[in-house]
Amino acid sequence: MEEKQNSCNHKLMMNNRQSIGVTGVLDVIAFDLKEILLETSQGMLTIKGSDLHINRLSVEKGDLDVEGKVDALLYSDVMSPKMAGENLLHRFFK
Repeated sequence: MEEKQNSCNHKLMMNNRQSIGVTGVLDVIAFDLKEILLETSQGMLTIKGSDLHINRLSVEKGDLDVEGKVDALLYSDVMSPKMAGENLLHRFFK
């Protein structure tokens, strides 16, 4: 139970705009060499850059490591369609 709680904590660590470690990752929505879209416990996170590669992803722990040239990090409170559907069902049956 404690591991699940830790996976909801969100942390982002970037080194020299070349590597990023992210915790609290719920899902990888889309990715290519220029953009990675993540659903995190703190909202949607878009990583923009060039030559971006996901080196490690642990869905169980919610950890993700990215390498490449990072140009921008953008957070949004917009939920993924999957997350929005879950909230709608939760409100409906509440």
